[in-house]
Amino acid sequence: MAKSFLRTALNNLVEARQRRADLYATGALLSLDDASLSAMGLTRDELRRRPHQRSII
Repeated sequence: MAKSFLRTALNNLVEARQRRADLYATGALLSLDDASLSAMGLTRDELRRRPHQRSII
C-alpha cells in the first residue's frame, strides 16, 4: 500500500529535525575537552569528520 501524502510529509519532517539535532549535538561535543570525549569513546578527529553546527540558530 502506498504511503499517504501526510505520512510522507511527517516522515520527511522527522528526518530533517533528526539531522538538525545531530548537527547540533556534534557541535556541542566538539566543545568538550579531550578527556571527556575519550571517556565517551569518541575522538576529536572522528567528530570533525562529521557535519557539525556550533549553535542551533
